[in-house]
Amino acid sequence: MPIEDAEGLRRILGHERVAVIGASTSYEKAAHIVPAYLQRHGYELRPVNPNTDEVFGERAYDSLADVEEPVDVVQVFRPSEEVPGIVAAALARDDVKAIWLQQGISHDEAAREAEAAGVDVVQDRCMKVEHGQLIRHPMD
Repeated sequence: MPIEDAEGLRRILGHERVAVIGASTSYEKAAHIVPAYLQRHGYELRPVNPNTDEVFGERAYDSLADVEEPVDVVQVFRPSEEVPGIVAAALARDDVKAIWLQQGISHDEAAREAEAAGVDVVQDRCMKVEHGQLIRHPMD
């Protein structure tokens, strides 16, 4: 079952290495705003976008399989119909602990597959909002 409780969300937000699937270079898009916020709060980003070489001052990868550094969380900014392929790529790695489907993105069948493999899943929630509510110090 997808993680929805504060304790589970805090546990996932405690992981610092985030692969951002669909990371955007467009400053006005959520796929740029949310990861940029996370980066400002100490997260290590691994942007995945085959259409650019760099996002957030970090090397952009063509696919999750191309990411050489460790990944704790796979954050998804792609349409829901692409989620099964992203989950398969995440499960092909041995380092992914959680998959976070951003607001408006969900795929119950793929989520069940990830959970059966021992990977936490969050669906249809904004990582920035949850971080702001559950982690960030009130004076930030």
